[in-house]
Amino acid sequence: MTKHSVSLHPDVEKVLIDSAALQARVRELGAEISRDYEGRVPILLGILKGSVIFLGDLLKSLSIDCWVDFIGVSSYGGGRHSTGEVRLLLDLRESAAGKDLILVEDIMDSGLTLHYLLDTLKARNPRSIEICTLLDKPKCRKIPIEAKYVGFKIPNEFVIGYGLDHQERYRNLPYVGVMKSGK
Repeated sequence: MTKHSVSLHPDVEKVLIDSAALQARVRELGAEISRDYEGRVPILLGILKGSVIFLGDLLKSLSIDCWVDFIGVSSYGGGRHSTGEVRLLLDLRESAAGKDLILVEDIMDSGLTLHYLLDTLKARNPRSIEICTLLDKPKCRKIPIEAKYVGFKIPNEFVIGYGLDHQERYRNLPYVGVMKSGK
């Protein structure tokens, strides 16, 4: 297999995390989750739409059985910053009662979305609930919330790629890049 460079999208200022680093860290997260949930069958609950690529790669790195479901929320309304209002757009198909849930998120920033989801899901009496996030921007937190599984802590920059978007574009980039300002 030959190594080739991926061309930088014209709207990307710089690559923050390249594809090789993403894949290596996702494999490590899969190993951690597999160890922690050995003998159990957790539900990996992908938060749409940003988590889809991360969730797909994470699933391939697990050595345990699991279920997959999705939940859809919105808090951005197409802009660069959370509106602060979280809306549930798609709910789980199965009951969460007595189940081990792992919320799979692309990025934790303000904490508003995950706080809303944790409150909503805890009321449904799961056995356990944890957060697995690819990216964590702790300096953006408005609500104190922590993830058990964190891929990368990143600075307060607007990032796109590997599932993360701006107005539904750029999700297909194979890296996490910093978007040029003014875009």
